[in-house]
Amino acid sequence: MKLKTLLLTLCLAGTATFAQKVKYAKEDIKKMETYLFNEGFNTPSPKKTSTIVLKDGSSHKGFCGKIETKKGQIYEVSLKDSITKKNEVFNAEQITEMYVYPTNAEKIAKVGKYMGNIRNFGTKKLTKNTAGGRIHFVNQTVSLKNKKDDKEFLMQLINPDFSDIISVYHDPRAKETGGFSMMGSPQLGGGVIKSYYVKKGDKVMWLHKDDFEDNYDFLFGDNAEFMKKYPKNSVEWDYLSFLINEYTAMSNG
Repeated sequence: MKLKTLLLTLCLAGTATFAQKVKYAKEDIKKMETYLFNEGFNTPSPKKTSTIVLKDGSSHKGFCGKIETKKGQIYEVSLKDSITKKNEVFNAEQITEMYVYPTNAEKIAKVGKYMGNIRNFGTKKLTKNTAGGRIHFVNQTVSLKNKKDDKEFLMQLINPDFSDIISVYHDPRAKETGGFSMMGSPQLGGGVIKSYYVKKGDKVMWLHKDDFEDNYDFLFGDNAEFMKKYPKNSVEWDYLSFLINEYTAMSNG
């Protein structure tokens, strides 16, 4: 009898969970698949003036030459002062934020990559790959891939327009989902970035595609209206930028 009761309870629970699943219209899915994050760049241009703001409030402008990285993340920057022409070296621990420009070579490479995947045409804007605007780096203390000791790095903020609750940072070592290509033709499918660094409150973590469902409640669970409209069993990793943007808008009223 107890076994039957247990099975009935599990069955009802499963039915309730299934009933909560939302089926979206094709137009809504297309909107959710639109990539809203800025393009991630890894190489600052040494030919354009960069700006570094230190924790002591001072600002330094110059040409960003040599940079030191660990697992792709910047922890030291060499700057040739635009006025004195002297080389200065700054550690990430000294810096609050940094503004640099992407290299033309990397922009060209990203345009080629964009054109090489048919999926990009419907989900991304080409201007995100060619924009000449400044890239914003922010000092964050993180554990690389949630495995290493906490350390301060300069990380590229890729959702500056909707980062007041959840900030998303470019993962230079991120991999992408695979697709299909035949005889040099543009790739079909794939091309979805698998990981980012995400900050909410005081917590900064490496968020991988495989861990998205496990961290869904942490990211969005404090907004009941959002969770009802976008329950975890109805959305996909591909929608992440849309979901964070939507969650921010709904949370801010």
